[in-house]
Amino acid sequence: QVQLVESGGGLVQPGGSLRLSCAASGSFYSIYDMGWYRQAPGKQRELVATITSGGATNYADSVKGRFTISRDNAENTVALQMNSLKPEDTALYYCRAGFQVLKGGLFYRDDSWGQGTQVTVSS
Repeated sequence: QVQLVESGGGLVQPGGSLRLSCAASGSFYSIYDMGWYRQAPGKQRELVATITSGGATNYADSVKGRFTISRDNAENTVALQMNSLKPEDTALYYCRAGFQVLKGGLFYRDDSWGQGTQVTVSS
């Protein structure tokens, strides 16, 4: 399994920046993709950004041009640089990792989620 620990959330004024980080640890063969999701009060969890082990990225339309996801495969970490933050970015942000384990000569896929880190954008 993979354990994920997020950090970097907090309170920031509109137009400000924050950087979220997530570190993965545990027993796994490989992590094939990592990403950030968020959930605002009263809303469903939504995708923010994902990145594959090869560096291919995908962003929600609402954050394109403002957020940048990056990854360090050697360290099994993923980061989300958030610029030009808006009040509507306020949410609990979750890190997710899709990984493979090798058991009995076969590969199995699973995913893990972090506990979440709060981002609040307010003046």
